Amino acid sequence: MTQHQTLPDDTETAYHYRVVRRAIDLIDEAQDPLSLDHIAAEMGMSTAHFQRVFSRWVGVSPKRYQQYLTLGHAKTLLRDRFTTLEASHALGLSGSGRLHDLFVRWEAMSPGEFARGGKGLKIFWGWFESPFGPAVVMGTDKGICGIGFAAEMGEEATLQDLLSRWPDAEFVEDPMMLRPWVLQAFGAGDGSLDKAPLFLIGAPFQIKVWEALLSIPSGQVTTYSEIAQAIGAPRAVRAVGTAVGRNPISWLIPCHRALRKSGGLGGYHWGLPMKRAMLAYEAVRAES
Repeated sequence: MTQHQTLPDDTETAYHYRVVRRAIDLIDEAQDPLSLDHIAAEMGMSTAHFQRVFSRWVGVSPKRYQQYLTLGHAKTLLRDRFTTLEASHALGLSGSGRLHDLFVRWEAMSPGEFARGGKGLKIFWGWFESPFGPAVVMGTDKGICGIGFAAEMGEEATLQDLLSRWPDAEFVEDPMMLRPWVLQAFGAGDGSLDKAPLFLIGAPFQIKVWEALLSIPSGQVTTYSEIAQAIGAPRAVRAVGTAVGRNPISWLIPCHRALRKSGGLGGYHWGLPMKRAMLAYEAVRAES
C-alpha cells in the first residue's frame, strides 16, 4: 500500500474525523437525537474520552455538534450565512484576489491545453492524511490541480477518479514535491508560503463556476442558482451543478458550500457525509 504523508499533528486529527464520520452515520439512522453515552458506546470509547475527542476536533460539545449535522442545518446556513456572489464579485473578491481565507492563489490552463486532455502536462501526486481522512493530492509545477478524499469511496477508486480526469498527462508519484502546498492547504504551513497555489484544469464554463465557488467565504454557503446568476447564466442551473460536481480541487475550491435553493444539501462527489463534516467543521469555527 502507498504510504501516506502525515501533516504535523494530523494523524490524530484524521482519527478524529473518522470518529465524526461514524457518528454521522449513527445520527443519519436515528429518528431522534442520540445521547452522549449511546454514541460513545457505539464508538467503543468511554463517555469522557469521546467527549474530549469530539470537543477538541470541533470546538463544541457532541450535543451541539449533532445540531450542525441534522438535515435542517443546510436550511439554517442558507438563512443565516447566505453569500450573495454578485456582491462578492463587485467587491473584487474573485479572480486572483485574496480568496478563500487569504491562503490560495490560482491560475487556469488555456482552453487549448484542456482540449488536449492534459497532454504534455506532468502531474505529481501523493497520499496525505488530512482533517477529513486520507486525501490524494495532485499538482503541476504551477500548483495543486486535484484533491480527492477516500474516506467514503476507498483509496483505489479515489485515485483512479482523479487519474481519469487528465488521461494523456504524465503522472509521477512524488508527495514530497507537493508537501509544502498541502501543508498550506490544510492550515499546517509554517508561513514560508504566502498562499497555496492552485492550477485549474477545466473547460472555460467549469472554470467560471469554480471561480464563483472561490468567492464563498469559509463558514458561509450559497446556492446553485446563485452561482448561475453570478456567472451570467441564470438558466444554466443544471450545468452549474454538473460543473460543481466535477470540481477536481475539493476543499480548496469549496464546492461543499453550494446547496440547493430548497435547503437540501444536494450531492457531493466524495460522499454526503464528507460534505456535512466539512460544513460542520467550518461552521463551528466561524462561531468560535
